[in-house]
Amino acid sequence: MTDLLALTAELVDMPSVSFDEAELVAHLEDELRTVSGLSVDRIGDNLVARTNLGREHRLVLGGHTDTVPGDTSGSRYDGDTLWGLGAADMKGGLAVMLELARTMTEPAIDVTWVFYAREEVAIAHNGLRELFEQAPELLIGDVAILGEPTGGVLEAGCQGTMRFEVVLSGTRAHTARPWMGRNAVHRLAHLLLGLEGYEHRELEVEGCRYREALQAVHVEGGVAGNVVPDRSMLRINHRYAPDRSGIEAEDHVREFLAPHLEEGDTVELVDHAPAALPGMSHPLLRALAERSGLEVRAKLGWTDAAFFAEHGIPAVNLGPGEPTLAHTAEERVERSSIEGCYKALSDLLEVGI
Repeated sequence: MTDLLALTAELVDMPSVSFDEAELVAHLEDELRTVSGLSVDRIGDNLVARTNLGREHRLVLGGHTDTVPGDTSGSRYDGDTLWGLGAADMKGGLAVMLELARTMTEPAIDVTWVFYAREEVAIAHNGLRELFEQAPELLIGDVAILGEPTGGVLEAGCQGTMRFEVVLSGTRAHTARPWMGRNAVHRLAHLLLGLEGYEHRELEVEGCRYREALQAVHVEGGVAGNVVPDRSMLRINHRYAPDRSGIEAEDHVREFLAPHLEEGDTVELVDHAPAALPGMSHPLLRALAERSGLEVRAKLGWTDAAFFAEHGIPAVNLGPGEPTLAHTAEERVERSSIEGCYKALSDLLEVGI
């Protein structure tokens, strides 16, 4: 077997910050086009390779090729630890996918390999979304596994996320005569105290425990140093469990906000990415977890698993590297983590259900 840590280093040494993935994608394309029996399609900077063996089940294995901005000088080793931008998020996962695609030419299940661009930026630019819009037939499958870093734990589904902008109104006045106005920034205090005391839900969905959250993430207000402000804006982020639809989650937030609002205030939903159910009832995912002894837990953050769930494809996250190290100067991945993920996925491909 190829040295997977060295293969990860090779990929780390190809800078692929969002919108600049072309070199890495071209390298992956060259590798995949040499594999017998794979059909390969490139759409923009997205790459899809598929086996066509007529198996009963089809698994989609996906990973994003981009990294956040950072030190692109390359990888470095410390024993069995590899450091470098994207080592955990998610070039260790890409290395596992590439090696499996090159070596598993007769899997027990059909496999679709998806290498997609621009995951680390706004959802409007997401390459997986682009594929679903332009070539959804290439993404058909029974289940999907995304190689996001999970530390070798199987993280099922994901929580939904939505952002609201709450605008509170006031009356402008001179600060020498504040009683003639109403301070819209001061009005934020009551709302912020309400958010501080928000009672979040913790619940189990299909055996996975989710923890919701409602947090203030941005605030704006003020006109000048001698003016009572007549407007303030608070941006709020809500993370919600997959037992709720987006409409239900939005209604919940609006109901929470209602006691803090007055005539002239506004609440606008400015961004929303839906939740995804765990999907662990599917026999392929159960086989993966049970045969490899993987811990299964809820994905509290949002991932592209939701795109698959929207199209009726259960999706989970499984990849090498600690997610808490992603996007940090300490980003690294261990050999054991990469090889553990490879072993679990190779077993699934060799045996199937």
